[in-house]
Amino acid sequence: MADLELSDLHGSLTDRALNSMNFLNEVSHHYPEAISLAAGRPTEEFFALEDLHRYLDLFAQYLRDQGYDEAAVRRTIFQYGRTKGIIQDLVARNLAIDEDIHVDPEAIVVTVGCQEAMVLTLRALRAGHEDVLLAISPTYVGITGAARLVDLPVVPVGEGDDLATVLKSVRAEGRRPRACYVMPDFANPSGLSMDLSARRRLLELAAGENLLLLEDNPYGLFPAEGHERIPTLKSLDMSRRVIYLGSFAKTGLPGARVGYVVADQTVGAGVLADELSKLKSMLTVNTSPVAQAVVGGKLLANDCSLVAANRRERAVYAANLQAITDGLATRFPNGEITWTVPAGGFFVVVTVPFPVDDTLLEKSAHEYGVLWTPMSHFYDGDTPINALRLSCSAVTLPQIDAALNRLAAFITDQLVLSDGT
Repeated sequence: MADLELSDLHGSLTDRALNSMNFLNEVSHHYPEAISLAAGRPTEEFFALEDLHRYLDLFAQYLRDQGYDEAAVRRTIFQYGRTKGIIQDLVARNLAIDEDIHVDPEAIVVTVGCQEAMVLTLRALRAGHEDVLLAISPTYVGITGAARLVDLPVVPVGEGDDLATVLKSVRAEGRRPRACYVMPDFANPSGLSMDLSARRRLLELAAGENLLLLEDNPYGLFPAEGHERIPTLKSLDMSRRVIYLGSFAKTGLPGARVGYVVADQTVGAGVLADELSKLKSMLTVNTSPVAQAVVGGKLLANDCSLVAANRRERAVYAANLQAITDGLATRFPNGEITWTVPAGGFFVVVTVPFPVDDTLLEKSAHEYGVLWTPMSHFYDGDTPINALRLSCSAVTLPQIDAALNRLAAFITDQLVLSDGT
C-alpha cells in the first residue's frame, strides 16, 4: 500500500485558506438544526424545476434562430463545446445592458464558476517567483486559495493602507505586483462598497503604476432599498486595466456552476482571454454546455437583463439585510457590540470585545443553535479577530429573528465569560 506524507504534497494542502470552506461546510452538516447566518448562498424561494426545461428550450430555439439545424443544436448542447464557451454573445449583451460594459464576446471565457476564472487568471499572471498578488483585506477566501494553488503570494492591503505606499514597499523588496484583487460592491466579507470617486482614483493609480485590477462582482445587482448602483470599475475603465470576474451563482442559479472572466487586455495579436482559454483547455476542457444552455436560456427569458430577472430576489435580500441590522440594534442598544450597515449585498460584520474563532463557532452551533462565520477566515495569519460575519441571503425573516435571539444569548454569555477572565 502506498503511504504518502502530507509534507511531500503541495504546500497549499496545509494552508488555512484551503481548509476554510471545508470546515464551514462540515460545521453546517454537523449541526443541521442550527439556523445558518453563515452561508452566502442565494435564496431558494424562487427555484422551480420547470424553469430548467424552459431555459433549455429557449436556448435551443435561440440556436435555431442563429441558423443552426437540429443536428447542430443537439451537438452544441450535448457534445464537448468550444473552450471559451457557447454563450459569450449573451454574456456580452448582459454586460452591456446591466453594467454598461461593452466588450467583444471573444474577450470572454465562460468558466466553471468564478473560482475557475480566478485560478486561470492567476495562473496566467504568475510568471516568476518574484510575482505577487495584492488583495484588499479582509478578502474573499476563494482568491487566497486560488493564489495558493498557483504559488502566488498574496500581499494584504488593509482598509487604512495607502495602495501606492504598499506598491512601493513591495517593489523595494524586489517583488513584482501583478494585480490587485478588489470587490467594490458589497464586498465579501465586509459588505462595504467603494464610492464613485474612490473607484476613479483607483483606476488612475492602476494606470500610473502599471497595475492590473481584478474586479470581482457577485453582489452588485443587490443594492438595499433606497440605494442606487454605482458603475463598476470595468465600465469606468478606459485603458483596459480591469480584468472582470463574473458569476451566475447569485444572479442565475448556483447549481449550474457557470462563471466567466472578461480579459480584453491585448497579448500579441490577440487578447488575454485567448491565453486563458489555453489554460482552461488543460484544466476543465470546457464548461458544461448543458449548464451554459440553462444560463443562456435564463438570460434570453429576461432579455439578457439579470437586473430584471432578480427583482424578487433583490427585495428579499434588502428586507433580510434590514431585518438583521434592525434586529442587532434592538438586541444590543448600549454600543458595546457594533456592526456594519451595508448599502446592499448579503453580509453584515459584527464586532465584539472578544476573539472569535472556529472553536467559538462550534460552541455557538452546538449550544445555541446558530451558525455564522469567524472573520479570521478572511485574513492572512493567526492574529485573533474580534468579529464575525452574518449572511442574510439564505434565511427567512422568522429565521432571522430566531437566529438573532440565539446569537444575542451566545454573545451575552460570552461577554460574561470574557469579563470573568
